[in-house]
Amino acid sequence: MKFQFAHNNLNVVDMEKSLEFYKEALGLQEVRRKEAPDGSFVLVFLGDGVTGHQLELTWLRDFDKEKYNLGDNEFHLAFSADNMEEAFQKHKAMDCICYHNEKMGVYFISDPDGYWIEIVPKR
Repeated sequence: MKFQFAHNNLNVVDMEKSLEFYKEALGLQEVRRKEAPDGSFVLVFLGDGVTGHQLELTWLRDFDKEKYNLGDNEFHLAFSADNMEEAFQKHKAMDCICYHNEKMGVYFISDPDGYWIEIVPKR
């Protein structure tokens, strides 16, 4: 028996704002979408066009808070960049860098809902 990664899920408050962020910051594109017939949820799967791994964004109609409780925000996604300097400058211009670890050569960006995304050099 063999398992493979399929996707990760993040719940979002504003789907359009999140889609714009992931497109601009990471170049992710919508692969497919599922909308509940009663309008109670929307799922949008994003892909990088290279790997089969997808990011599922979930919007829930009945979520009545301004933001999700992310706890200590110790969990995160990670993306590799083939040009760290160019990526860093892009994210700096977007004002979404929330932590930079120069010693390790990595940094984190924060999406509109406060989820952290690690940017690492391509290995």
